[in-house]
Amino acid sequence: MAHTALICWTSLLTLLPAPALRAQAPVDTALARYIAGIKAIDSHAHPMLPIPAGAPPDTDYDALPLDGIPAFPLPYRLRPENPEWRAAQHALYGVRLTDTGAAYRDALRGAVRAVRQREGPRFPEWVLDQIGTEVMLANRITLGPGLAPPRFRWVAFVDALMFPLDTRAEAARTPDTRALYPKEAALLRRYVHELGLTTVPRTLDAYVRAVVTPTLERERRGGAVSVKFEAAYLRPLDFDDPDAAAAQRVYARYAAGGTPTHAEYKVLEDYLFRMIARGAGRLGMAVQIHTTEGFGGFYATHGSAPHLLEPAFDDPTLRGTTFIIIHGGWPLLGETQSLLSKPNVYTDISAMALFVEPTEVARVLRQWLGEWPEKVMFGTDAFDGGPEQGWAEAAWLGTTSARRALAIALTGMMRDGEIDRARAEQLARMVMRENAITAYHLERR
Repeated sequence: MAHTALICWTSLLTLLPAPALRAQAPVDTALARYIAGIKAIDSHAHPMLPIPAGAPPDTDYDALPLDGIPAFPLPYRLRPENPEWRAAQHALYGVRLTDTGAAYRDALRGAVRAVRQREGPRFPEWVLDQIGTEVMLANRITLGPGLAPPRFRWVAFVDALMFPLDTRAEAARTPDTRALYPKEAALLRRYVHELGLTTVPRTLDAYVRAVVTPTLERERRGGAVSVKFEAAYLRPLDFDDPDAAAAQRVYARYAAGGTPTHAEYKVLEDYLFRMIARGAGRLGMAVQIHTTEGFGGFYATHGSAPHLLEPAFDDPTLRGTTFIIIHGGWPLLGETQSLLSKPNVYTDISAMALFVEPTEVARVLRQWLGEWPEKVMFGTDAFDGGPEQGWAEAAWLGTTSARRALAIALTGMMRDGEIDRARAEQLARMVMRENAITAYHLERR
């Protein structure tokens, strides 16, 4: 696998112009080979089911798929014209780098179809084998055939549990939220139905007892090692210290009908966020929280600032819950770093590894590893972006970029005399797998 990864890096570099090559930070080749051989644990991704041709599409890959919101621009690295996607297609499927136009698209479709048919339900595991990943944490509504443990571990979505009342007023805030809140309402109905209920109870205590707690317990029994909040797509992350009595009054007032005001709903959400996070910790599940500049033309970036979470991180009743600042809080990296001093807070470089250049991710890693090396994890946020940007290609690009970024960071630390080679290799293992084993309570292999 180390040899394959180095070939992939070489393929990627051949696509870049000479000035970009000269701008790359030097990498210790022996260290790069060592990092390429580490069997990684991907903290955050959205793998897809290996659906046979003609079968219904996979719709459980995300609680808030963004295909329903108005079109919005993408960072350059995520655009199809970025040649790194061609490098991924070549590395995974053998598509020739010289093909263009219709010949290229036909060759890609044929190569992907051939591999999928050959691998069948093993296709997701085949992808992990190609990129040197031992375990991928799958953020999905359900796992399903082909995405089974131990190679795939479940991260379940829980935002819907915060919205038991009518959300039409909340949804009306922006064109993005108009599309997203109904998805949460539909997911909550699904959760309620799976518990054998037809509607939510009339009191908040009964709702927590009959819906929130049993849903978390069902997810844990189903193998979930973590739950996930995507709340920043819906509201700011300022989950204040809740007023339980006020939350109970809001719930009682609107449980039978009517629409809460924004201020009323926030009181209820703040209360339920803590109930969900506390319940997850009690069951041994970590809590992932989306924090980064977002996707969507009306996404409120200020609402995803990591520092907004500090009151929750400082809540003594939540110190038994492990929190993961997903996506590193990019670009508010200093805020993330300051929060890593909390004993139960970790971060990962998922998404950053996809839309930020490896040299920049290396700078971030070097900064974080100098202070909190036991709190930093590898991740990709691999997702399906269409026929030319499948989740497999995203996983390849994110993994390849992350390994290179880590090699750049650790090479710089070695050459500046901050660490020796043994420490560099130890830090590489910590980032690529060991810290995730600790944060998610995974089995050591």
